[in-house]
Amino acid sequence: MPDRRTGPVRWAGGLLCWTLAGAMLTAATEALLQPAAGWWHTMWPLPWFLVPVWALLWAALRAREKYGDEYGDDDGRQTGKDAPTDYDKAA
Repeated sequence: MPDRRTGPVRWAGGLLCWTLAGAMLTAATEALLQPAAGWWHTMWPLPWFLVPVWALLWAALRAREKYGDEYGDDDGRQTGKDAPTDYDKAA
């Protein structure tokens, strides 16, 4: 059964990657084409301001996911480093 914490982490990671790609694209457009539209000079840095926001969101969700893996999941089952390794042996 997949962990329900994985979905938000993947979503935040994808959002971070796409925002960073957009930031690089707008920076390249600014450097190479230098658009003359008045709104462009205000809007092109916007993705660069969003990258740290999404990075913090992803880091918080990832830490929550890792903390849950190490200290047990929501059902109270023991997982991670503290889990016994002899579960796969026959009784």
